[in-house]
Amino acid sequence: MHSALDGAGKRAAFALFYAPLHFLTTYPIVRALDAHVSPPPRILDLGCGTGAAGAAWAIACNGTPVAGIDRHPWAVAEAMWTYRVLGVDGRARQGDITRPQAIRGASAIVAGYVLNELQPADRERLLEGLFEAAAGGVRLLIIEPVARRLVPWWSSAEARVKSIAGGRADEWRFPVELPASLQLFDRAAGLNHRELTARSLYCPGR
Repeated sequence: MHSALDGAGKRAAFALFYAPLHFLTTYPIVRALDAHVSPPPRILDLGCGTGAAGAAWAIACNGTPVAGIDRHPWAVAEAMWTYRVLGVDGRARQGDITRPQAIRGASAIVAGYVLNELQPADRERLLEGLFEAAAGGVRLLIIEPVARRLVPWWSSAEARVKSIAGGRADEWRFPVELPASLQLFDRAAGLNHRELTARSLYCPGR
């Protein structure tokens, strides 16, 4: 689960490039799903990384508090920085998101770009807990890349989420003009983001 953050270079790329892209993708997804309507009392951000996904949802809700959990101490520190800079009422802590108690008592959960980083057995156990929570009324948002080769488990998860009342699966494409700093990183990476893409699973909860 730490592979994406192993090494200073990977951490820098994640913080400076991928985290802003994740924020810019999550925010319009939340709005398109009306996940910001009747804001939940708190958002639990599983595998929060830099805190981008939870912060995007919180800002869309005009200030819902966020609780981030990540195994990596660097990610916890980065998430706290993100919350502070963006004015989000958030706290992050180090913990194992695959343990059942990680999601206990949550009213809304986001798992953004994290499930694919887990070992298959851990991912399946967490998905089981997430879908059980969603069936019990917890608002749930899962976001992953569009490329199916990166998420071979998606089809079965999609079928399961659709069996829950109100559950839905979507693919998203949003036109975007990146800020100048991100455009520099984009070109340096040999990319040309004119749109942001993602796929999501969503249950509206109660």
